[in-house]
Amino acid sequence: MFLVFFVSLWFIPTNAFSQEKELLNNNVTWTTQSKNSSESMPVGGGDIGLNIWVEKGEIYLYLSRSGTFDENNTLLKLGRVKLRLSPNPFAGKTFKQELILKDGYVQITGTNGNLKAEVNVWVDVFKPIVNLEVKSNKNISLEADYESWRFEDRITKGKENNQNSYKWAPQGIVKTFKDEVSFQGNKVEFFHQNKDESVFDVAVKQQALESYKSVLFNPLKNLIFGGSMQGENMIIGKKYVGQYLSTPFQGWSLKSKKSSITNRITISLYTSNTTLEEWKRGLSALEEKGKVDYDVSLKASQTRWNEYWDRSFIYISSNDSLANQAGKNYQLFRYMLGCNAFGSSPTKFNGGLFTFDPELTDTTLKYTPDFRNWGGGTHTAQNQRLVYWPMLKSGDFEVMKPQFDFYLRILKNAELRTKNAWGHNGASFTEQIENFGLPNPAEYNWKRPADFDKGMEYNAWLEYEWDTVLEFCMMILETERYNANNIQEYLPLIESSLTFFKEHYTYLANQRGSKALDVNGHLVLYPGSGAETYKMAYNSTSTIAGLKSVLHRLLELKSATEEQKKKWQAMLKTLPPISFREFAGKTTISPAKTWERINNTESPQLYPVYPWGIYGIGKPGLDTAINTFKYDLDVLKFRSHVGWKQDNIFAARLGLTNDAANLTKAKLKDSGRRFPAFWGPGFDWTPDHNWGGSGMIGLQEMLMQCDGKDIYLFPAWPKNWDVHFKLHAPYQTTVEGTLKNGKIENLKVTPESREADVIYVLK
Repeated sequence: MFLVFFVSLWFIPTNAFSQEKELLNNNVTWTTQSKNSSESMPVGGGDIGLNIWVEKGEIYLYLSRSGTFDENNTLLKLGRVKLRLSPNPFAGKTFKQELILKDGYVQITGTNGNLKAEVNVWVDVFKPIVNLEVKSNKNISLEADYESWRFEDRITKGKENNQNSYKWAPQGIVKTFKDEVSFQGNKVEFFHQNKDESVFDVAVKQQALESYKSVLFNPLKNLIFGGSMQGENMIIGKKYVGQYLSTPFQGWSLKSKKSSITNRITISLYTSNTTLEEWKRGLSALEEKGKVDYDVSLKASQTRWNEYWDRSFIYISSNDSLANQAGKNYQLFRYMLGCNAFGSSPTKFNGGLFTFDPELTDTTLKYTPDFRNWGGGTHTAQNQRLVYWPMLKSGDFEVMKPQFDFYLRILKNAELRTKNAWGHNGASFTEQIENFGLPNPAEYNWKRPADFDKGMEYNAWLEYEWDTVLEFCMMILETERYNANNIQEYLPLIESSLTFFKEHYTYLANQRGSKALDVNGHLVLYPGSGAETYKMAYNSTSTIAGLKSVLHRLLELKSATEEQKKKWQAMLKTLPPISFREFAGKTTISPAKTWERINNTESPQLYPVYPWGIYGIGKPGLDTAINTFKYDLDVLKFRSHVGWKQDNIFAARLGLTNDAANLTKAKLKDSGRRFPAFWGPGFDWTPDHNWGGSGMIGLQEMLMQCDGKDIYLFPAWPKNWDVHFKLHAPYQTTVEGTLKNGKIENLKVTPESREADVIYVLK
C-alpha cells in the first residue's frame, strides 16, 4: 500500500547542499599503474573520448571522435599516443591517477626520489583539441609518440567484419584502408581519406535505389578525418615499429629540444567532407586556435563541466554498499555520455567513444583497437534509445541533439526508400539502420528470394520492426515539454514517421482484400513485431502504445494548427486497442493480439508502462500492469539486469520498490573492470552504454516520476537509502532534495509555482 500526500515545501539556500563535496567523493583514483588498455580511464569533452592509462611508466591515450566512419562504416579510432618522461617520475614508488569529475579532466602524479611531476590531460569542450600539460619540480625531457596500426591496408576476415556494415556477409574482400601519417615540420600529421566507393554504394545497389542515388544523403562521401600532434619545445624524433598485444603498429616520435619544468602537447582533430587541400587548411586553422589562450580555454571547459554537474545529480548514502555503487556509477556513466555533447553522430550503444583492444573483452578476438561488435555506423534503435532517455530527467537536452539530428539527416532517404518499395508516403526506419538511412546490408540480406518485398529486411529478428523511431519522436516532443525547446525543425520527421504506419498498413490491408480497416474502423497492424521478440504479430502492443502516446503528445503542442490537430485526432481514432491475456487467473497486458513465434527475450508487453506511461502510479490499470510484471511467464523467463534489459525500469514505474532496488543495484554495481562503469559486453560490447543508460533510467524512475503536471517523489525508493538529488521535470522545472532516515529534510522546487504539483509517495 502507498502513502500518498502533498508535501509542504520550504526553500533553502543552494549552498546548504554539499553537492561539490559529494561529487568529489565520486572521483575515481588509482594508486597503481594499469596492466593494459582494459584498465584505462575515460576522459573527454565536446565530441572526443580518450582512454588513458599508465603502463610500465608510460602514459597511453586512445583517441576517439564522433563521426570518424571509414568506407566500410567502421568507427575508426584516430590512433594512440604514448608519452615518456625522462628522468621518469613514474618509475618510483608513488603514483596517482585521478578522474576529476567536477572539472572533467584526468590528473596523473608521480614521485621518483626527489623528482615530482604532474600530468593533466583534458579535452577542450568547444574545440576538438586534446591537451597534455606536464609540470615537474625539475627539468625533464619529453618524448611524445603517435602510433598507428593502420600503416598499411588490412584485410578484415571472419568476425572482424562485425566492426563494419558488412558484418557476417562480406561481399568479396573487405579492407580497412591505410591512413596517411607523416612528419610535417615539427609535428606529426595523420588522416584517413575515404575512397570514392563505400558501403553506401553497395547498399544502394543491393536495395535497388540506384535511380535515387544522386539525391540520397551520404555521410561517407569525401569524408576526411584525422589531425596532428605538436608541442612547445618539440622537434621531430624517430620513426619506429612495434606491437601492442596482438596488433603491430608504426610510431612517429616528437622529442624535447631541451629539458624543461613545463611541457605541453596539443593534439588537434579535424573532420570534414571536403577535399584534402581544404582539410589541411581547416586543420591548420584549428592548430592556430590551439596555440592561443590556453588558460582561457581550459577555464571555459572546466566551467562547462561545472555547469553540467550543477544541472543534475544523484548521490546515495546507505549501509547497502551496492546502493552506494549504483549512485556513484550513475555519475561516472553520465560523465561518459557528456563527452559526446556536441558530436556529429550519436553516442553508440556498443562502446561509445571508449572501446579498447578487443582481445581484452574476448580473448579470441585478436583484432585492432578499431573493433567493436555490432558495427560502427550501424544503429540498433532498441539499444540506442536507452542511451538517450535518461537525458530528459538529467536535463542534458543539448546532449540529445546528435541523436535527433541523426534521424533528421536520414529522413529523406527513408522517405525515398518507402516510396521506391511500396509507392506510398512516410519514412520507414528499420531497426538495424545505417547512418545513411538504409537497412544494414547484412540484415537486409543478399540471400533473399528474388520476389521478396524489396522494402523489407530478410531477417527473422528484424522483419516488420520499425516502431522504435516513435521513441525518438517522443524524446523530441518531451524536450519541448521539459525545456521549452523549439522543435519545429523535427516536426516533419515525427509526422512522416506517423504517416508511414497509417499508409503502410492501409497499403498492406488493400493488398490482402477489399477493406483497409477492420470492422471497428481500426488499422490492421499486421504483420508487425513486438520488439525483436514477438514476430509476425497482429496489433503489436508496443506499436499501438507508441502511436497513441506520440499522437496524444502532439495534440498538446500549442504551436499545432487546427488542421494538424484534426489529422492527428483522425489517426488516433483508427488505432486498435491494446490486447490482454491471463496468467494464473490474472489479467495481464498481452504483447500483441496474436503472434507466430518468439525470437528474442524482450518484454514489449510492458512498454505501455515504460517508455509510454499508459500504465503507472496514479493511473487506471496499474493492477493489470503489475500482474504482467509478476505473472506473465515470458516476462518472468526473460527477466535480467544484463545489458539492455529494462526490468529495473518496469519495476520502478510500477512502484515495486524491492524489485526496482535489487534490479537497479545489480545493473549499476561495479563493472568488474578497473573503471567501475565499463560494463559489458552483455549482449553487445564493452563498455556497454545501453547497460549504463537503462541503469540511469531505473534510478531516476525510483526517485521521481512525472505524469502531466504531477511530480511523484520516491515512488519506488527504499526508505533506508539516504539520497541527495537534483532532477528535471516537465515545464522547465527542477526538483532538488535530500532524503535522510526516510524523511525529507529539505526540498527545493524551481519555479516555486510548481511546488503544489509535488506528491510525496512512500511505500
